[in-house]
Amino acid sequence: MSAKIISGTEVAAQIREELKKEVDELKGKAGVVPGLVTILVGHNPASVSYVTAKQKTAHELGFHSIQDDQPDDISEENLLKLIDKYNKDPKIHGILVQLRCRNI
Repeated sequence: MSAKIISGTEVAAQIREELKKEVDELKGKAGVVPGLVTILVGHNPASVSYVTAKQKTAHELGFHSIQDDQPDDISEENLLKLIDKYNKDPKIHGILVQLRCRNI
C-alpha cells in the first residue's frame, strides 16, 4: 500500500464548495440565511487575522455576518450583554467571541 499525499488546500476548497451549495439550498428551500457574528475583544494582530478569516469565509459562503470590535477593557458584564443581544437576534445562528490573549 502506497502513501497518498492529501492537499489540505484542496480538501478545504471542496468542503467550502459543498457548504456553499448547502447554504444556497437552505436559502432557497427554507428562506433562511445563516448568520454569524464575530466579537473581537482588543486588537491582537493574530486575533484580528483569525476573525478576519472567519468573516471572509462567511461572506464567501453567503452568510449574513457581522464583525463587532470591542475595546480591550470591555467589562465582563457588558460583553455578556452584547452576547445576549446577538443571541436574541433571529438573524444570528452562531457567535464567535475572540478574547485578547493575555501574556502570563
